[in-house]
Amino acid sequence: MSDLESKERLTNGQCVPCEGGARKLTMDQATAFNRATPDWSLRDDATAISRKLNCGDFVKAVAVINAISELAESEQHHPDLHLTGYRHLKIVLTTHAIGGLSENDFIVAAKIDQLVESRSSS
Repeated sequence: MSDLESKERLTNGQCVPCEGGARKLTMDQATAFNRATPDWSLRDDATAISRKLNCGDFVKAVAVINAISELAESEQHHPDLHLTGYRHLKIVLTTHAIGGLSENDFIVAAKIDQLVESRSSS
């Protein structure tokens, strides 16, 4: 796995401010990053990634949302969170300022994966 595709590099990374002047990832770049975050689905037009979780119940789902919100706030990169059916959480990441994906989306995705894994093992 190349440095670009390293989940460890993404997990240890920090989001950088991404304003409208940043370039969005190409399909090839997004696909390479997505290999490091295989639990996430890449949108066909490579403008977003998403992951679905079954949290078990409402209280656990809200706890996951709260944990993700703290992570997102610390990274200053915020996903769209959709809770449906009281336990089904869909997380969508995109960089709104550029209308597509940036490395920040994959950094947050990798960190969310780590958060979800740590919660399920405890």
